[in-house]
Amino acid sequence: MIAGLRLAVTLLTVVPLRADRVDRATARTAMLAAPLVGLIPGTAAAAALLLADLAGLSRLLGAFLAISAMAAVTRALHLDGLADLADGLGSAKPAEEALAIMKKSDIGPFGVVTLILTLGIQATALATAPTRETAATAALVAAMAGRLALPWACRTGVPSARPSGLGALVAETVRPRAAYAVTAAGLTAAALIGLATGHPIKTALAVAAATVATLAVLTHTRKRLGGITGDVLGALVEIATTTALVVQAAH
Repeated sequence: MIAGLRLAVTLLTVVPLRADRVDRATARTAMLAAPLVGLIPGTAAAAALLLADLAGLSRLLGAFLAISAMAAVTRALHLDGLADLADGLGSAKPAEEALAIMKKSDIGPFGVVTLILTLGIQATALATAPTRETAATAALVAAMAGRLALPWACRTGVPSARPSGLGALVAETVRPRAAYAVTAAGLTAAALIGLATGHPIKTALAVAAATVATLAVLTHTRKRLGGITGDVLGALVEIATTTALVVQAAH
């Protein structure tokens, strides 16, 4: 359990924890612990929002600083995965060629546009929060919901698109029953966090919507690429996070 949690922190954040071992059993625990680890970037974003408010900065600027804090804490790896997946799928090439495009170090036009739109939507959604407390809550819930995408993407029946790499390590390590259990825990945690600002139903709905978005994109990605890769996992995190923020921004 501890080894898996350390691996999750190592993979998903810049926190300098060294994973004691890296194998599929540990990877399974890491993917199940991912939503909990999501509280680290979520807390960083919430802190940025509160500090920006104390400094008298505009809500929009504070929101962009919060999104920047999340990117810094995660090394922007998930955003990189989102850009790569956008380039791969946007190319309309067969799976093998699309995977080759995703593996390149540069970012193409599809990736650039996707990043701009995604970051803009995330920041705007945070900026629409009526108070700094609700904005901080939205950041926490969205960060957790984003990492909830990982157990679903790594569940049994979803293969790796490549024979090696992060996708191959974590693919099919999580049983569906475990993914359901973690989701139930995430919904409960989101509702409890939402109680702090009087919106437990909205925060729980944000997690549910993020999970639906994850499954929808994952289904399409499996058809196009044949399975998951590290880039796919990162992209799903950002898509789920964005969905959760948008749902919480709705009045």
